[in-house]
Amino acid sequence: MSVSNFEAEVAVLGVVLVDGTLFKELELKEEHFAHVNHQRIFHGMKQVDKKGDFIDMVSLTTYLGKEIYNVGGPSYLYKMADSIATTATIKQHERFIIESYRNRKAQEAAMRYCENPTSDGLDTLIKSLKAYRDSGSLNEEQTTYDRLIHLTEEMLTSNGWTGYMSSYQELDFMTGGFQPGDLIVIAARPSVGKTAFALNLAANHCKNAEATTIFSLEMGTKQLLQRMISKETHIEGQKWRNHMFSPQDYETIIHAVGEISTWDLRIFDNKRTISDIRHAIRRQIHDHPTQKHLIIIDYLQLISTTNHFERQDLAIGEITRELKLLAIDLHIPIILLSQLSRSVEARQNKRPLMSDLRGSGNIEQDGDLIMFLYRDDYYDKETKQEDVVEVIVTKHRNGPTGTVRLKFVKEVGEFV
Repeated sequence: MSVSNFEAEVAVLGVVLVDGTLFKELELKEEHFAHVNHQRIFHGMKQVDKKGDFIDMVSLTTYLGKEIYNVGGPSYLYKMADSIATTATIKQHERFIIESYRNRKAQEAAMRYCENPTSDGLDTLIKSLKAYRDSGSLNEEQTTYDRLIHLTEEMLTSNGWTGYMSSYQELDFMTGGFQPGDLIVIAARPSVGKTAFALNLAANHCKNAEATTIFSLEMGTKQLLQRMISKETHIEGQKWRNHMFSPQDYETIIHAVGEISTWDLRIFDNKRTISDIRHAIRRQIHDHPTQKHLIIIDYLQLISTTNHFERQDLAIGEITRELKLLAIDLHIPIILLSQLSRSVEARQNKRPLMSDLRGSGNIEQDGDLIMFLYRDDYYDKETKQEDVVEVIVTKHRNGPTGTVRLKFVKEVGEFV
């Protein structure tokens, strides 16, 4: 019976230093920590959060001031943060701390009884043990009945679609919109149009007065904004390279820039690791809790992990699992773009299959909705299906699969 769990306390505090948004998910109190230094650190985090500031290394050390040397110094905090491989286990470690706290209080009560073993003392001990058994309990999962009531209320009060609309009617009828809690994978061969498609989805979501956050690991923010402007103005993207704009082009672009500047759109082109991406997503939700957030990540195979893996498919498995858990935890849809392997090129029918996904087993397992983009004119220049993109819904965990055909105006990057 453990009465303290030093490792679990370090893990929880370290996770908060890595990702301050997770502090609000904790149900711990200072007294739950067995070690005084950890109580002081947790108290400091609570005060920083109470002030409305974001918890990180700088805000915590600033609050603690000289007191930081009484809790181990800055180096101790950095060691805590550096020891964190993943933030996904924070609730598990919180439970370990609670269990140790209950054991500790029960032991103290038993020792008091041993010092004075009377019948009244026994009654007091029994009451104390019952109280400690219930004290510090974490919020339990909802019962099946609670969830059924919630589903019924949701059905009766719903005013339409449960997901976020892509604004492509046939696709929305098939998917019901992008559902909160879902990991949506969009995969294609290079240059088929997956980034352009993602930018169209982002723009459509913003036009519905909602928030979109894009993580681009391939292109810079400037390039993405140029593509968005081309799509909105129908001005060919080539003009951004030769700057052969007409006077009318300048006027149209300035108008589009004014409109796009009103969108709730954020683009990050400097987040390379799954840890950085996860932290930035949580920060967005923390700072704007009332908005309907759509997250787009371009693309999977460029994301790095903090852990070392011998095989690429294992690294991809960790990334997709982390993103799926994050989507569930924050109740948001996350769109993850992915490359396809070259095996597509070896077949006569080059429409993608699930096995063409790189690290396909993990992606197939974690993805709720998996869509492939296919263009016949990508392979056959003489095809009659010019400028047609097939959006092939290959996996839909909660609905039908099928193919939706959209027109792709490549010159301006627009899907219609």
